[in-house]
Amino acid sequence: MTLFDLTGKVAVVTGSSRGIGRAIAERMAEHGAKVVISSRKKQACDEVAKAINDKAGKQVALAVAANISTKDDLKNLVEETNRTFGRIDALVCNAASNPYYGPLADISDDQFRKILDNNIVANNWLISMVVPQMIERKDGTITIISSIGGLHGSTVIGAYCISKAADMQLARNLACEYGPHNVRVNCIAPGLIKTDFAKALWDNPETLKTSTARSPLKRIGEPDEIAGAAVFLASKAGSFTTGQTLVIDGGSTIS
Repeated sequence: MTLFDLTGKVAVVTGSSRGIGRAIAERMAEHGAKVVISSRKKQACDEVAKAINDKAGKQVALAVAANISTKDDLKNLVEETNRTFGRIDALVCNAASNPYYGPLADISDDQFRKILDNNIVANNWLISMVVPQMIERKDGTITIISSIGGLHGSTVIGAYCISKAADMQLARNLACEYGPHNVRVNCIAPGLIKTDFAKALWDNPETLKTSTARSPLKRIGEPDEIAGAAVFLASKAGSFTTGQTLVIDGGSTIS
């Protein structure tokens, strides 16, 4: 047994068919958890779940496709997890949307609503569906993947930054509500990570150079460098941590 042991736990990770979500699911499985892989595309979920199960030599991963913008999909995600694994101990709200780059004056209403609905409202939907069983057991963890964009302004991804700042406040509010039931709620705020989701911010060499110029580590992060924090927050090691935003950005916000 270690402080980071997740044996016997069941973790649901949204947006886990690639990038940060996949890295979190893989590392949680390595630390003993059963994991639910979820994103919009079933085939992608199936492939990740199979890879995790093949590595473990047994079924520790379940694939359940779900679109976070659809309440019925999220309800099915929770029901399928409970049907297969019997419980949900850890929820990681990682899936998010960012369909717009540019000044806020030019964003369409539909684009703005999509960002706010998928990045904030959908998180609250899913958390509200999962938390009753955690309250009943007086044990559970919820982790929202936010962004350092929520800590400063941007002329390019302003709407996304607004949604990620709101996620930090969502975690604080819910930590206050659920803390008396021993349910912890936290955020992880990654910096620039090499994922398909953030490709527009790192794919161009000049953009990447500008993005990392002031970072003490002088480089972009990798998805696996976020996964350990999620394991920490879901495990005994994080048992006195709630309502916090853990920044993992190579030091870019301090320079």
